[in-house]
Amino acid sequence: MTTSNHDDDRRDFLKKSVFGTAAAGMVIASTSHATAQTVADAAEPEVTNDVDVLVVGGGTAGHVAAIQAGRAGAKTLIVERNSQLGGTTTTGGVAFPGLFDAWGKQVIAGIGWELVKESVELDGGQLPNFARVPQRHWQNQVYTNQFLYAILAEEKCAQAGVDIAFYEFPQAVTKTDNGWQVDCVGFGTNRRVRCKQIIDCTGGAEVVGMLGLPRLKEEERQPGSFLFMLGKEHQPGRNQIHRLYVHGADSTNSRTATEANLTGRKSILAKVRKEKKRLMHLQPETGFRESYRIEGETLITVNDYTSGRIFDDAISYAFYPVDLHTKTGVRPKPLKPGKVPTIPLRALIPKASRNIIVAGRCVSSDRLANSGLRVQASCMGMGQAAGVAAALAANAGTTPLEVPISEIHTLLREHGQIVPDKA
Repeated sequence: MTTSNHDDDRRDFLKKSVFGTAAAGMVIASTSHATAQTVADAAEPEVTNDVDVLVVGGGTAGHVAAIQAGRAGAKTLIVERNSQLGGTTTTGGVAFPGLFDAWGKQVIAGIGWELVKESVELDGGQLPNFARVPQRHWQNQVYTNQFLYAILAEEKCAQAGVDIAFYEFPQAVTKTDNGWQVDCVGFGTNRRVRCKQIIDCTGGAEVVGMLGLPRLKEEERQPGSFLFMLGKEHQPGRNQIHRLYVHGADSTNSRTATEANLTGRKSILAKVRKEKKRLMHLQPETGFRESYRIEGETLITVNDYTSGRIFDDAISYAFYPVDLHTKTGVRPKPLKPGKVPTIPLRALIPKASRNIIVAGRCVSSDRLANSGLRVQASCMGMGQAAGVAAALAANAGTTPLEVPISEIHTLLREHGQIVPDKA
């Protein structure tokens, strides 16, 4: 009886509190409702997936690769250790991906551009005029609402039949007769994936490293950027955001990434106290510019990049200045008029490997070439090409490098990508 009276008193108190607050002119936020689908065998920690293509890493290249593989008919799973897709564009907050155009025309399109364009249109934003050649490269950057982009990427994965596993990452990769067995771990989940092809889109080619295949890394890394907004409202899709250089930022492993994030947040807190301005926006983590790159079947040099070399097996264009960040800042070196670099398939294939392909900033390249290749539009182009090559290889029972380049080009064009013309 005492408990019942206590509950009645509590309900009366809450009602009076709510009505009293409303009467005082304060607004109570409304609550919307959504119901998550029941996850089969959610209480069981052991999960097994049999797929054609496993994409590891759902960042800039990874989600595009997964959507493309799914659209090409491959049964596809994407494993991402964070809570959303998009990587640098969303979690990193660099929501002005570029560059999709060069010298008055669009040179990168396909799935990445589809996502960018739709997120801008849904947000009521504006797209740049690619027919205009800007005086400075950043003037044709596309301002994108990072939050819309992330959920649109999920929608397109679902439409392509791609399964997503957040909060998970591979712990062991083993060769099998038909491809790979990849054992992944998340909290409360041990997932075993049997797949024909792996697309490594981890940024630092971490699966390639787990396999003991050669990778390249500089002794000194470019600074990372921690993005935030101080003193005024951040308007996603409308303005750029404040940036803090985190020197020594290293995404090699969880310990070095943790140190970069702690350093960035500590510095931003000190800035808030010093400037006495409100912290209006803070990204969840540092954006990293470089770590490991693969040693591929070919290596893109800075001369290849700046000369606009058209490789025989080119699968995408790239366009951005040579853009090496240092402790004193960055001085981009623009490409000469008419020069548009290309990316060869062989630069996505780890040397002497089978049934694995990479996409993104870990592309086989020297440091200066990589400083231009690492930007989002180029990584999206690589991701789409990797998705095509992996899907075709899985279907044919072969490896990506043995898929005829003409078949890759044909499927890329069918899915809206711009394929480099032959030299």
